[in-house]
Amino acid sequence: MSDSKGIISQLFIYPVKSCAGIALDTSQLKATGLAFDREWVIVDQNGQFITQRQAPHMAWITPALSQDSLTLSAPTQESIVLPLSYRGHSMRVTVWRDTLAADDMGDEIANWLDRFLQIPGRHFRLVRFAKTAQRLSSHDWTAGVDAPNMFSDGYACLVVSQAALDLLNSRLETHGYESVDMLRFRPNIVIKGFDAHDEDHLDSLEFTESSNGPILKLVKPCSRCTIPDIDPYTAQSTPEVSEILASYRRLPILENAICFGMNGIVTKLGQASLTLNMPVRANYKI
Repeated sequence: MSDSKGIISQLFIYPVKSCAGIALDTSQLKATGLAFDREWVIVDQNGQFITQRQAPHMAWITPALSQDSLTLSAPTQESIVLPLSYRGHSMRVTVWRDTLAADDMGDEIANWLDRFLQIPGRHFRLVRFAKTAQRLSSHDWTAGVDAPNMFSDGYACLVVSQAALDLLNSRLETHGYESVDMLRFRPNIVIKGFDAHDEDHLDSLEFTESSNGPILKLVKPCSRCTIPDIDPYTAQSTPEVSEILASYRRLPILENAICFGMNGIVTKLGQASLTLNMPVRANYKI
């Protein structure tokens, strides 16, 4: 019998790393995470990835997926459509400590990014995770299990409890700040019916729509940089989210880093896609 039960209340993917997300009703779970999540990344002329830390207005680049294309939209720019069948020349890119092969998506989208991002001295390209590439989560946190991911911050899925956001918002409001929504934290799976930050202490999440549902093992707290301070609607950064989180969410297990949510790896694919309101069962870590 499970220690705790709840449901999936929200599902998100972020096809282009650090750009806007897409809220979904259902998503296929793959070994690398939700389908199309962080499958593309923007890099500079040196192949170094960039995020909202360097360019907060990346939050305004909005993706849309169809059966055969990825469309990107941004203020002042005409939307650009990229066929999912297209993969250009191979190039080496660096995401955090990993350097790996990616497929360049062409000059048209590169010029589009340059016109929108407009960072002096830097030029940008969009690349896609290569079919032959492999990127594994840190064995230090997976107990030696080879757990693949694409261009995420290192793990297949990020899980946050709705109660964790509710607690943060109550503390923000107590200090006279406006509440924030879940988009600040860029999760893949939001779970409801669990206590605030229960995800810190849960072992595996079993999604039980079928008798052979997927299983996600929660392995590492998600340490937070300054991106949660960036309002995804205005691309403006203010410090109150980090300031409030710092008062109660510094975890010794990560050298007192501010943490919010848990990174997970896929340990069983099962036969079901993840869907909103899907039951979630979990046991606490022993």
